[in-house]
Amino acid sequence: MSELEEALAAGRSAAAELMRETVTVYRPGPDVFDRETGQTLPGLPEVVFYTGPARVKPLSASDTDAQAGEREVVLRQYTVSVPFSTAPPESGDRLRPGDLVDVSASPDPRLGGLRLWVTGVQYGSTATAWRIIAEDRS
Repeated sequence: MSELEEALAAGRSAAAELMRETVTVYRPGPDVFDRETGQTLPGLPEVVFYTGPARVKPLSASDTDAQAGEREVVLRQYTVSVPFSTAPPESGDRLRPGDLVDVSASPDPRLGGLRLWVTGVQYGSTATAWRIIAEDRS
């Protein structure tokens, strides 16, 4: 094993130790209309990219105000790091903007239940983790 490979293995191990949240990264399927309630419900996931430990941290200290319809929303950006060894789905699909990250558990109770929308993905052979840029649209 070369020095570079040893350094990457050590970095990837250290990055994995910081992954304290549990997330699911997926592409949502088409919404389903419930005739009994008259509501549109989210469809089942079309593609699941990853489920397991992750690190979710704010990308910056500043938030962005935006208009959504007639409602003002605050966009908070996060970096979601999942293990570098995460394999792509068998379908060959790649993560794209609009896919979702659901945080199902975290030592920080404010992160549990958080839904994030993917806005970008970082790839690189010398990365210590697979990093996903996402935003909270609350």
